[in-house]
Amino acid sequence: MLTRGGRRAALLLAAAAGVSGPAALSCLDPDTDIYASASPPLRQFVSAAAEGLRSGACFFSPWLLPSPSQGLPMLNTFASASVSPANLSDQGSGRSSGDSRCCPGCLGRNSIAKAASAVGPAVVNISCMQDTHGWVQEQSIGSGTIIDPDGTILTCAHVVADFQSSKSVARGKVSVTLQDGREFEGVILNADRHSDIAVVKIKSKTPLPAASLGSSSRLQPGDWVVALGCPLSLQNTVTAGIVSCVDRKSSDLGLGGLRREYLQTDCAINQGNSGGPLVNLDGEIIGVNVMKVWNADGLSFAVPIDSVVKIIDNFKKNGRVVRPWLGLKMLDLNPMIIAQLKERSITFPDVRKGVFVPMVTPASPAEQAGFRPGDVVVEFGGKPVESIKEIIDIMGDKAGVPFKVLVKRANNVTVTLTVIPEEADATGRALDATKDFNGQMISLPACMSAWEHWCTADVYSLICQHFQ
Repeated sequence: MLTRGGRRAALLLAAAAGVSGPAALSCLDPDTDIYASASPPLRQFVSAAAEGLRSGACFFSPWLLPSPSQGLPMLNTFASASVSPANLSDQGSGRSSGDSRCCPGCLGRNSIAKAASAVGPAVVNISCMQDTHGWVQEQSIGSGTIIDPDGTILTCAHVVADFQSSKSVARGKVSVTLQDGREFEGVILNADRHSDIAVVKIKSKTPLPAASLGSSSRLQPGDWVVALGCPLSLQNTVTAGIVSCVDRKSSDLGLGGLRREYLQTDCAINQGNSGGPLVNLDGEIIGVNVMKVWNADGLSFAVPIDSVVKIIDNFKKNGRVVRPWLGLKMLDLNPMIIAQLKERSITFPDVRKGVFVPMVTPASPAEQAGFRPGDVVVEFGGKPVESIKEIIDIMGDKAGVPFKVLVKRANNVTVTLTVIPEEADATGRALDATKDFNGQMISLPACMSAWEHWCTADVYSLICQHFQ
């Protein structure tokens, strides 16, 4: 047991180690690191006191010294501070040490500002006008991001194309304004109405500022993100928030047609933010802002950048986005759903994972291949599957390519089918129109898709018909 003086002396030595640098005490136990901050006069005072304790001299008061028989037993239980004297000097004098994050991934005082400044020069304002016989009929205002110094700009399709008809049409003249005030006339290279992604090109005699693309697959709910754009035509606007959901499905939002997934955030998004970048704290684009929910705060959505990269690759490879279509309604299975299915019918196959098929579209590639309502897909293209997303990834853009599919049916009957997917909308299927968050009409396919989830009630009503 330390005496009163011994305890106080040990604490003084610990403080000296923290304010005078690593040379004060050696690090013997990394679990007991000490972090200290003090003004220069206090550091000098404490260091002198500690030196006096080491030399055995009395320093100001006898209660600072341990008893002769105890020496300095606490030296072995303190470690030197891991903060350098230079940083401590900055903190003690009130000066900022730049990005004050204690470690990578932490939110520092300048984290959001640095992320915004890294991407800001590449964010542009896009204005489109469509006119007939000299009369201006409509103006669309949105945002975009330069992703290549040659002038390639990523934006939303509804900003630069008219989707009120079944066939998308370029709005007309595209005016692009950079953050530094320069204006360019842009050319629409490609636009995909299903994903609401478009690519615009401008020409400049000098290289343009470009933003870096990150990865949306590493995002987690709660991660900080920054949204940039020109809401209400107010250029150079920055808002911040967190990721609320990393895989919000289009069916959850009541959007029909091909299945899509969005990043949900609580960033402030308004008209004019369409096409602007969603950025992580490293200053990388991880999404493209596309829509929000009217009359609701904190509900905005972005297309994940990983999906955007695939769309751009399709633009370069095919000149459009090729989406294979099977004509199936599908549902990811999990232990709870499997247990409920088995309760309804003892003939339900013995599976632990897979993709359930409650409905097959008449005259679709799936029906021609022999799919039946109630099938459970366990392998697709020779690979085990347990989610719709895995099937999408396996198919890629391979419309017209045959795939071997292993399905299980009632009473554990196993069947191998060969399906040849068609390109979605290749046969001119009906379209329905849905308004985006800018109030503009975006055409979406109304045909039954292989990618759209059914709600549980609809699935169970179909199950009752096939497993009585």
